[in-house]
Amino acid sequence: MASKPTLSRTPEGIVPALLQHFNSMDVDIMCGFYEPDAILVSPDGTPNRGIAAIRAELLKYYSVQLPMVIIARHIFVADTIASLVLDWNIVGRTPAGEDVHMVGTANDIARRGTDGYWRYLIDNPFGTQVRGLA
Repeated sequence: MASKPTLSRTPEGIVPALLQHFNSMDVDIMCGFYEPDAILVSPDGTPNRGIAAIRAELLKYYSVQLPMVIIARHIFVADTIASLVLDWNIVGRTPAGEDVHMVGTANDIARRGTDGYWRYLIDNPFGTQVRGLA
């Protein structure tokens, strides 16, 4: 049995922790990667605020049952806030035999909590996608 993913205490560890949480294929474990008031932006640009809304949005990603791969483009840190630009993909064949090719460049914000652990505050998986004005 694999060990439970842990959160990072360093900015450099945010991406490996994100991958451990996501690739656990356990939506409840992944929800632990977010602050309670966090936002996960859907592909159409809709912000999903709070763990219940984030959980519902994550289930769409988990429905394909494929792992994520990430290449960190930039991570900038100012005190307790980190800005991350990440190239990611979920590519492969589902257990039902459907081909999946999801790719994006995320523009994410993480915050170090008072407990010293970094959690996502804003997860914008398609953060460089051009959308209409908010």
